[in-house]
Amino acid sequence: MGKTYASMLPEHESFIRAQKLFFVGTAASNGHVNISPKGYDAMRVLSPNRIAYLDLTGSGNETSAHLTENSRITFMFIAFDGKPLILRLYGTGRVVLPESAEWADLALHFALLPGYRQIITAEIDLVKTSCGYGVPFYAYEGERSLLLDWANHKGEEELQRYRQTKNAVSMDGILTPIGKPLDER
Repeated sequence: MGKTYASMLPEHESFIRAQKLFFVGTAASNGHVNISPKGYDAMRVLSPNRIAYLDLTGSGNETSAHLTENSRITFMFIAFDGKPLILRLYGTGRVVLPESAEWADLALHFALLPGYRQIITAEIDLVKTSCGYGVPFYAYEGERSLLLDWANHKGEEELQRYRQTKNAVSMDGILTPIGKPLDER
């Protein structure tokens, strides 16, 4: 049966570190709910109640947009092998851009992968586990290199233009921090 915790236990942190995939869920007050799968070595547990992940340039930027409107965020980790478990982290998130004062300290926790655009941090106020008995087994075969190859091919200047075109406004018309003028970020 599921259990509830006020913060992550050491075994939760170990479980998170072992996962190759996690999901991020956010929603604006109006509009669509967004659930994003995330791979690569991008998640870090900073404390029992704080996590961060390195967010890479992609086709959208819904998480960032939602967090500027309201800060609600949920993370889900699922055991696809070994002992079954689903771990959810609930909290408040925010976007940290490379030009912010906080970036340098947070970026030290990551290998900055090609195409990085921001770090999403979250203060966790609720941790829930559930059995995961109905989750099938899947075998991890490796990371796809396509996103990193694409970012390397584009280069930083083209990536910046791409972000202004594709990542500045959400699908529901919410301005993301990337879309704001530098003095408002």
